Amino acid sequence: MKIDLHTHSTASDGRLAPAELVHRSAAAGVELLALTDHDGVDGLDEARQSAKDIGIRLINGIELSVTWHKRTIHIVGLHFDPNSAPLQAGIESLQDFRRSRAIEIAAKLDSAGITGAYEGAQAFSGGNMLGRMHFANFLIAAGYAKNVRSVFKKYLVNNKPGYVSGDWATLNEAVSWITQAGGVAVIAHPARYKLTRTKLRKLIKDFMAAGGQAIEVVSGSYCINEMNTMACHAVDFDLYASCGSDFHDPDFPWIKLGQLPDLPDKCKPVWDLF
Repeated sequence: MKIDLHTHSTASDGRLAPAELVHRSAAAGVELLALTDHDGVDGLDEARQSAKDIGIRLINGIELSVTWHKRTIHIVGLHFDPNSAPLQAGIESLQDFRRSRAIEIAAKLDSAGITGAYEGAQAFSGGNMLGRMHFANFLIAAGYAKNVRSVFKKYLVNNKPGYVSGDWATLNEAVSWITQAGGVAVIAHPARYKLTRTKLRKLIKDFMAAGGQAIEVVSGSYCINEMNTMACHAVDFDLYASCGSDFHDPDFPWIKLGQLPDLPDKCKPVWDLF
């Protein structure tokens, strides 16, 4: 079975509408799919109807932004009730910050001589939630950079003109919103945070203390060594293991829907909890 439990649509910073994402996933052979847009669930209804029409199973998902020890960490939520009051309140607080952050990013870029960034990013968002990827698309279209990687390197990371530090949910808050909604919390792509082994294990311990149950062992951004390392952590801490491409855009050929290695045999699949 092909499984992909980490994807994004135009409801956050993906390039495909939720229905189109579901259809493309089905065409790639995915049978179990989670739509995990950043800090929102607006795409789930459209995705669910599309999944029902074509006969693949959709899991409710979200990717929540967290500040942990001054670092931005992402926590994926799976198989939850999207109408849960605590989750909805948490989403609103994160989206309030996203709106204020977008205004601040545009103001900083304007100070650096790049005008029209807010309106340009809005055009790429299609009126949905504004994220850094939308600013990246504007900067590429305006000729300030050749690709997404160079945009982030030149403009949107620490000590660069458009950088705004995150002030997201706490780890306890994010995990609690997911678990109160009846869902499973997953540490998203932990190898990408470039934490030392000691700090990663500290993150895992804090996550488990908050009620988290799983870690993303297989990710579209991992090499084989990173996957095996995360599998070892999953086993050491008796965590369930998840897998997801973190798909955003069909023009990013290095990350494809459903094109993931199998979980290592020693891991407990998170979908056993569903």
